[in-house]
Amino acid sequence: MKFKLTALEKQWILYDVGNSAFILLVSTIIPIYFNYLADNANISSVNYLAYWGYAASISTILVALIGPIAGTISDTRSYKKKFFILSIGVGIAGCIILGFLHSWIWFLGIFIITKVGYSSANIFYDSMLTDITVSERMDRVSSHGYAWGYIGSCIPFIASLGLVLGAGKLGLTMTQAMAMAFCIVAVWWLVSSLPLIKNYRQIHYVEKSGNAAKESFGRLFRTLKDMKRQKHIFMFLLAFFFYIDGVYTIIDMATAYGTSLGLDTTGLLLALLLTQIVAFPCVLIFARIAQKQDTTRLISICIVAYLGITLFAMQLDSQLEFWILAICVGMFQGTVQALSRSFFAKIIPPDKSGEYFGILDICGKGASFLGTTLVSIISQITGKVNLGVGALAIMFILGFVFFRRAVRLTKELQSSQSEPNTMTTTS
Repeated sequence: MKFKLTALEKQWILYDVGNSAFILLVSTIIPIYFNYLADNANISSVNYLAYWGYAASISTILVALIGPIAGTISDTRSYKKKFFILSIGVGIAGCIILGFLHSWIWFLGIFIITKVGYSSANIFYDSMLTDITVSERMDRVSSHGYAWGYIGSCIPFIASLGLVLGAGKLGLTMTQAMAMAFCIVAVWWLVSSLPLIKNYRQIHYVEKSGNAAKESFGRLFRTLKDMKRQKHIFMFLLAFFFYIDGVYTIIDMATAYGTSLGLDTTGLLLALLLTQIVAFPCVLIFARIAQKQDTTRLISICIVAYLGITLFAMQLDSQLEFWILAICVGMFQGTVQALSRSFFAKIIPPDKSGEYFGILDICGKGASFLGTTLVSIISQITGKVNLGVGALAIMFILGFVFFRRAVRLTKELQSSQSEPNTMTTTS
């Protein structure tokens, strides 16, 4: 039977198309533009990479602090959409402002705020998965979100890239071209958000019975205290902390890494555009395979593949090798994120999805400060950025070990829960 998306599932996916345009800009053009601003301020390439890494780390630490509390409050009836809209507003406004800044320090400051808005919106967006579809459709719906996000974000990216690379021929300065690029992405993000904002309804929620914030702190404390009894969830969060840390660090710092090695800027941007194009069919292919194969096995394959990618990146020193790296990342990047999201959504209580996805964000985007900080510090100490990148291999090894443990615990729990049902049916 052919898989068909519902109207609400499509609107949820459309938001991924919108916000992916911003994160693609973050992974490609923004680091290069920051390098331009830093170069004008006579900042060295090593310090440029380090400052960019520190900015990424600060933004993720802030989200790690805000995410669990905001996510828990958003589980209160009718709150999730309000928090979602607020976060999108901060992200879009910040995106526009970035285009009119010429000081590298102010640029980094507004970038941190914008990234916090983007990442916070993603907590609420991810937690909506339990409201917009059912458990047996989650793998494919989540995968479609990433797949269409990758290919859809190419449209504003190509327009922005054309402006930046063709600024001289168009009679524009670099700063004017970047201002227009930021505005294009902001409008794309806003328009893609409107259908979901209009039609989303919070189905799973916690009733408000007093002060929502105070209640949420209590629920979060009880959940964290109870986590030691939910060993399968705790072990998955620990695994996710390590392996997704490596994934997000590579996303955040790929262009900065290539630039610091002195690789051609245009080639870097085109290679990362290829990553988006490769990711689209690969995510959908893995989503189809997930209907017949164990999702956890596919996640394990992706983690091992990323370990290989990290080791390859250590010796990278040419444009061709960066293109090969971009293709390999495209094959597994979306799949490991999509299947991890849907796997987690299946093992958590649906009425606490905001709370749990807020906790997940500590171990995911919030934890990526470890990878970016590690790369930045080792780069500055040794003067060699490839050694910093190589340290990410440890993250993937630990992530794989803890993930396999989480899988065993989950299967043991499911087996123990099915035994009473079997006994009841037999009797």
